[in-house]
Amino acid sequence: MNETMLALLGFATIIMIIVLLLRNVTVPALAFIGVSTVSALILVLTGTFTVSEVGKFISKGVSGVHSTAALFIFSVLFFGIMTDAGMFDRIIDALMKKVGNNVVGVAFMTSIIAIIGHLDGGGASTFLITIPAMLPVYKKLKMRPTTLLLICVTSMGVMNLLPWGGPTMRAASVLEIEANVLWMKLLPMQAVGIVVALFTAFFWGFVEKKRGAGINSTLVIDDYDDLEESAATADIGELARPKLFAFNVLLTLVVIIALVFMPLPSYFIFMIGCVAALLVNYPGAKLQNKIIKSHAGPGLMMASTILAAGVFLGVLEESEIMNHMANALAAFIPQSMGHFLPLIIGVLSVPLTLLFCTDSYFYGLLPVLISIGNKFGVDPAHIAITMVVCRNCATFISPVVPATFLGIGLAGVEIKDHIKTCFLWIWGVSIVCLVAGLLLGVLTI
Repeated sequence: MNETMLALLGFATIIMIIVLLLRNVTVPALAFIGVSTVSALILVLTGTFTVSEVGKFISKGVSGVHSTAALFIFSVLFFGIMTDAGMFDRIIDALMKKVGNNVVGVAFMTSIIAIIGHLDGGGASTFLITIPAMLPVYKKLKMRPTTLLLICVTSMGVMNLLPWGGPTMRAASVLEIEANVLWMKLLPMQAVGIVVALFTAFFWGFVEKKRGAGINSTLVIDDYDDLEESAATADIGELARPKLFAFNVLLTLVVIIALVFMPLPSYFIFMIGCVAALLVNYPGAKLQNKIIKSHAGPGLMMASTILAAGVFLGVLEESEIMNHMANALAAFIPQSMGHFLPLIIGVLSVPLTLLFCTDSYFYGLLPVLISIGNKFGVDPAHIAITMVVCRNCATFISPVVPATFLGIGLAGVEIKDHIKTCFLWIWGVSIVCLVAGLLLGVLTI
């Protein structure tokens, strides 16, 4: 197959997966595996790659996400233990006394926690810090978990521009400059983005309040059904450990601090946390077995989804199909529009984020666009800045970003509902940041 045909195969693969997910035809794991297998079969039957090569692609793809899958399993178990032990109930009661039925205050608090939590640049750790802490409050106030995720991903998207964040580092490496230098250029756009993220929290807090959310709300939220069922599998009264509250809070803080500062795999930190939490709160193999089984369902479902996404990423990335897709898209930019390349890529960044993983976006698409821009005298840094800022806004709604599945799994939200809720709003946020870049002189045409 030639490069054009490979690019078309890539687009068809991703579009099919997105359609299956949005139409709720099947669970994400089956969609990723089924469609990826068909694409892999086409690659083999056309003689593009051998079965052995495709096997290596899949192995590499799965190996790239297996740590995220392990992280999800043990993080779900850890926070499940903390919930069973009643730690979050005490914290929620304290928060509720502070904010009462102030739905807007809870939404704003969500944004602040996500912004602070994302200082380490890690999407998974931010989800793990923010969602388990805030979801019970949202449940009590009858606020939608999709709103929780929208506020989270908006705040995380603008904070992900930090120089130690993956996208900024990747773009800087392509430009062959220091990440700090690139960050200082885009800093005014990030400042505007943070203001927009806080506005997002206020706005959606008011939306939830207008719907009737609050301390005495009688709203029924369908999204919580599964969470309520899983919580019902354990007798909370029997499992509560009020006398161990101080220990559990301290252990949770140690785990979170270790996630941010310790040079250890995140999943290993949660493994150690689970060991300590089980041994102290629930001594005895029989009780420990009961606790682990009660949280097995959500852990298995999302771990299987993440591993299946690894198959998909392996087939498309390792075969360089995503690079061919990048070249094909770049070829469609008219010569007369060359001077407006930063604006074009800025406007299209959010839709493209649903198609390209981070590596293929910055290492595949960015160099191609820079070479095109050079023909028209476009500053390569301006192309990189628009790609970094506008793309980052949508990072955590993309089905090709493994951390997205961690977030929706923790919140108990389906990927289709997450994308439907966030897509247009996030796209608007990215365009606001783009316009801010023009007005503040960060970008020039």
